[in-house]
Amino acid sequence: MSRENLNTREKILKAASFLLKKSKGAPVRMSDIAARAGVSRQALYLHFATRAELLIAVTHYLDDLKGTEERLAPSRAAKTGTERLDAYVGAWAAYIPEIYPFGRPLMTMAETDDEARAAWSQRMEDMREGCEAAINALAADGTLTPDFTPKEATDLLWTLLSVRNWEHLTRQSGWSQEQYSEALLAMAQKLFRA
Repeated sequence: MSRENLNTREKILKAASFLLKKSKGAPVRMSDIAARAGVSRQALYLHFATRAELLIAVTHYLDDLKGTEERLAPSRAAKTGTERLDAYVGAWAAYIPEIYPFGRPLMTMAETDDEARAAWSQRMEDMREGCEAAINALAADGTLTPDFTPKEATDLLWTLLSVRNWEHLTRQSGWSQEQYSEALLAMAQKLFRA
């Protein structure tokens, strides 16, 4: 991809991120994104054929900006299943408040918008893969509790780490981020380690 195309793509992603954060759940139109980015709608569609494709790209763009790969490196480099579980839960718990300003509007849009739903589902499937890797590391060590199969444990961990659960506890129940992180880690350890 040429430098000019990369610059245009980044302008579009920045504009979409800004408008998504600002939208508070209202649908974000492609024409608004194009206008904000200072490009034509045709140029926008040359880079992103559909709104869903753009919304998915925005989630990955934000991951890059927030250093997700670096955050997940300790989990991926962990020597034991317990270390991997702890590192993954800690990284995700710390990441949620950073992506929430973008994720919340996307979750709201997903209730009535198929493209937003596809984008959010894709992002949550990516997160589920991290849950599965942590659980499989416990299973490989022989330290996964016999109470759950690896699939059941993955499903439960994925549910525990959901943005909606974070929202309920920190936004609606008044928990601090530290309280949330500590409780989540303790819960994961008790539930999944033999």
